[in-house]
Amino acid sequence: MNSIVHRIPLTRARINLGQLVRRVHVNREYFILEKDGIPVAGIMNVDDLEDYLELQDPALKNQIKRSHREYRRGKARHAGKFLAELRRSETKSKK
Repeated sequence: MNSIVHRIPLTRARINLGQLVRRVHVNREYFILEKDGIPVAGIMNVDDLEDYLELQDPALKNQIKRSHREYRRGKARHAGKFLAELRRSETKSKK
């Protein structure tokens, strides 16, 4: 998804905060707030912020690296085959 990034003066953002928040929430737009032409803050959708914060976790970064290495080594399986295995396993456990 290509999100639109807007630069806007802080004073204008303050006046139009409700509209900016709606655009961030509905359209997934980003706003960089500037004071005297200098970027000082940003406004983004909370889902994107949570994703960003999760990716700052060193344990998650390591897990992603390990998973990527395994994938590159050919240790990954096709999702359809994996789901079929899970369904078979689930069927067996119900019997």
